[in-house]
Amino acid sequence: MPNASSTAHRPDTRFPSIDALRAFEAAARLGSFEQVASELAITASAVSKRITALEQLIGTTLFSRAGRRPVLTAAGKEYVEQVRAALHQLAAVGLHQRAAQSVPRLRVLSTPTFAREVLVPRLKPFADRHADAEIEIVVAIPYLDIATPDADVAITFGPRHVPVGGAVAHRVHAEPLLFEPVFAVAAPSLLKSLRIRRPHDLLRATGNLRVPLLRCPLEPWSPWFAAAGLDAVEPTRGVKLVDLGLALEAAASGQGVTLARRSLAERWMARGELVAPFDVQSAPRDGYHLSVQQASALALDFAQWLRTECALLETRSAST
Repeated sequence: MPNASSTAHRPDTRFPSIDALRAFEAAARLGSFEQVASELAITASAVSKRITALEQLIGTTLFSRAGRRPVLTAAGKEYVEQVRAALHQLAAVGLHQRAAQSVPRLRVLSTPTFAREVLVPRLKPFADRHADAEIEIVVAIPYLDIATPDADVAITFGPRHVPVGGAVAHRVHAEPLLFEPVFAVAAPSLLKSLRIRRPHDLLRATGNLRVPLLRCPLEPWSPWFAAAGLDAVEPTRGVKLVDLGLALEAAASGQGVTLARRSLAERWMARGELVAPFDVQSAPRDGYHLSVQQASALALDFAQWLRTECALLETRSAST
């Protein structure tokens, strides 16, 4: 049993993760985060995060990032030799060795409603064509300022034209994917009970009774009001939902009128839970974009497949 004095002088050893050490060693060897990302089958952003976490853990700057390529500092040059020796020793352990895996992997980041209503219902033919691949779908809500997961392909929501200097990092190389007209929808029971027949009826108020307009920051009412010829400002009261799918679900349950796009509302409209009471559509202010962040053969094939699917959806929406 160790005595108190030996315990008190024990060094505070901090062990970095193997993933961080591998990323550091590969970056020192290859001199490019992008090449490291290809070698380790992760994103360049993930490489940078692992090395930054390693530097924070050991309290030493390992790379100078002043130029276009990372350059080892003096401490980095010394540390990389120690790391390589440790990694070689670990690799020599028989139990750590196994046959190389060659499973193609694809990680797709999407907004929740697009994933649920557009992507996943149509995914089977693509997945069947790549039955040997691992395809992962992850979601992030665009309205919330939350760090998004790394992905090979990203489907984001925002304006068609992003001003210079105003694009977020994952939108820099994005291309327009799906922009559909916007129209109002509601549950038939709500339309009947409130006697909503014309667009102007949405602004009607009798006593304390108002037509509830469901609000979503991704789909403002003002452009639709203008298309309908209504002199009205953006609603400031009532339920506010930060996801388009939640707004559609609330409307289907009779909680109010919301704005929709054909591809997103199709499921509810096919079941008769939502109907479009007016022949008024507004041009989309925002829409879905596609960006390939890691250009593997699988990612490029997925991007082309999704472009084709969304082109069909846009054509159908334009004809209705």
